[in-house]
Amino acid sequence: MKEKEQLAEYLRRYEKLSFSEIDYFFNLTQKRKFSKSEFLLEAGKTCKHQYFILSGLTRVFHIDHKGNEKITQFAVENWWLTNWDSYKGETPSKSYIQALENTTVLQIGKAELENAFLKVPILERIFRKITENWLIAIQKHSEFYLNMDSKSRYDQFISTLPNFSQRVPQYMIASYLEVTPQHLSTIRSKGIS
Repeated sequence: MKEKEQLAEYLRRYEKLSFSEIDYFFNLTQKRKFSKSEFLLEAGKTCKHQYFILSGLTRVFHIDHKGNEKITQFAVENWWLTNWDSYKGETPSKSYIQALENTTVLQIGKAELENAFLKVPILERIFRKITENWLIAIQKHSEFYLNMDSKSRYDQFISTLPNFSQRVPQYMIASYLEVTPQHLSTIRSKGIS
């Protein structure tokens, strides 16, 4: 089964897992397909799953007090995704998770994941490492915004995620980089900051 092999390859980047441990974990997940523009999570609803993206592309965003969308994250194949605050606190989400392409995920609920940690303790270590990497990415993202001008942020974004510029509309990249679409167009065409 292709999905199980993809998940196994990803998890084994962190720790060695036996075939039976992979089977057990895979069987706790549910495959879901989301059409382009469909929401995995809407603001006001509680996030009940973590998602492993098999194929596709998603964005996480919220609506600010002026009614503007603010994109805080993109996620692609072989990335885990959730709304941590809502998921852990079992509270309504303030953000949306939306498919930007037809997207297929493996989703796992909180209770199933906690049971998996008890039955296969190495999974808890794997998810701790995944979470640590996620936190490092957030820290780098924050430093990235504090220390770089808009041109440098764009250059960093493109060098880190080169295929995004073909997959994500420019106005969404502008939102993520916290610049106007017009300014991003200028950056791209003239290379100014």
